[in-house]
Amino acid sequence: MKDNKYSRRNFLHKYLKAGSILAGAGFVLSYTSLSAVAKELVQSSSSNQQPPKKAVKPAQKNQCDNLSGVSAEEIEKRKKLAYVTKTPIPDSHCSNCTLYLPPAKDKPCGGCMLFKGPVRPDGYCAYWAPINN
Repeated sequence: MKDNKYSRRNFLHKYLKAGSILAGAGFVLSYTSLSAVAKELVQSSSSNQQPPKKAVKPAQKNQCDNLSGVSAEEIEKRKKLAYVTKTPIPDSHCSNCTLYLPPAKDKPCGGCMLFKGPVRPDGYCAYWAPINN
């Protein structure tokens, strides 16, 4: 049988050998570049010793803004009633509204008859009604 230079066997042998060489070269190059980058990072971090940054504490949130136990429906109700934590009208706030429920002895926040969840005394909503004495 004649040796055919265009046979399938010769083609596969030739290109598998070339593919193996290229894959090996790519692996070696990537490994050497990664190790060079790692060495550079170590050197730069040791030469630029900076004191560690202080942890920044998040601002203390008001307990009356914690809605973690409030259902999504009730939160939506608060939005529809235009409840805000700080009144835009100085003489109209939750603590002087007929619908406001004062806080219990050991609680900092009150409530509202229209929706569930904590309410700030200095909050406001569109259904504010003055207390009639």
